[in-house]
Amino acid sequence: MGGTASIGTMRTAYSEHRLPNGLTIIAEIDPGAHTMAAGYFVRTGGRDEPSRLMGVSHFLEHMMFKGSASVVAQDVNRRFDAIGAEHNAFTTIDMTAYHAHVLPDRQTEAISLLSDLLRPALRSEDFDEERKVILEEIAMYDDNPFWPLYERASEAFHGTNPLGHRVLGTPESIKAMEVGSMRDYFTARYSPDNTVLALAGKVDLEAAIRTAETELGAIPPQSPRNDRVASVQQRLEFTIDSAKATRHYLLGLAPGPSACDEDRYACMVLCQVLSDSDSGRLHWALVEPGLADSADVSLDMHDDCGDVLISATCDPEDATEVESILLRELGKVADGVSDDELSSVRAKVATMVTLAGERPSGRMRRLGGNWAHGLPYRSLTEELRHIESVTTADAKRVARRFPLIPWVTGRTRPVSA
Repeated sequence: MGGTASIGTMRTAYSEHRLPNGLTIIAEIDPGAHTMAAGYFVRTGGRDEPSRLMGVSHFLEHMMFKGSASVVAQDVNRRFDAIGAEHNAFTTIDMTAYHAHVLPDRQTEAISLLSDLLRPALRSEDFDEERKVILEEIAMYDDNPFWPLYERASEAFHGTNPLGHRVLGTPESIKAMEVGSMRDYFTARYSPDNTVLALAGKVDLEAAIRTAETELGAIPPQSPRNDRVASVQQRLEFTIDSAKATRHYLLGLAPGPSACDEDRYACMVLCQVLSDSDSGRLHWALVEPGLADSADVSLDMHDDCGDVLISATCDPEDATEVESILLRELGKVADGVSDDELSSVRAKVATMVTLAGERPSGRMRRLGGNWAHGLPYRSLTEELRHIESVTTADAKRVARRFPLIPWVTGRTRPVSA
């Protein structure tokens, strides 16, 4: 099977605890680490929103930093800074997360501050002010020619399924949103039984459980419905004429394995065979000859399905040739990959996964993200073994199960203003 990366044994212990109200606490403890990371992951995102509230999860992420009943907005970041925390938040189509990375002796304060974010005041005056910020953010993304292309392609690919929702929302949905609707959504979705506290690094687990119970243990569960179903993926081609674009943008979407599908490892390896920045097939076919500025294939996984994203940017005069070569290379993968290719790519993917997990913050995000997708715990060492066990036969089989040929193809081409 060729050479593989050495992974060794990683000295971590996994633990899981659940409070009476359903809040789950999971930890990957490494006594040899010098820092610890904590993050609350809520199993709610763009796909869980009614269409009329599109963007409410991301809007809520902003509102969390406006303070609780006892803390004003100006003090939120100052309190994190005072304990030396690296802190942030993010919203995706599948989940929302609030996290911090600190020295171990600041663990209790970090968890307390993160817990306070989950008790937002959701004041009307803050809502009205933050609405302007969200609309500016939407406008900023619209100025990037790739972003409207991706949003339209995702909407076309997923049809009426909320997987096609725009995480930021639309100007129309944000302008029409009312703070009362946001409060109702928060109560229903941000319940303890839909939330996990993920911990990694040098963690004092008993102290963390006590802190979480003190901070959030009295919040009642809501038994939220998670009616997530895979979309019936569609086929479509479209072109956007943009006065903001100076290059030709190509984006394709094709079905891929879900976050729970064991074939995800082989699909990840196949994507790397195609788009490795130094030695991928698309690099040599398109980027090295100077035909394309970039060419990439990646897998975006959800609970119940996956999206393979295929993209390239180039000079408008080369667009037809670039798309032809791209499709040719995507089709050739189904014929198989060589042992040498696979060996090199497996090692690179293993390195990327290991680097992402070297810091407690990376491990925390992996733990919380996997929980949000409903995955059972699997250590980083086990993940690496699955990657390294991918064979040429696996790659060929998965390439035929999930042909990397776009179902939806979108193009953005520049036009004179």
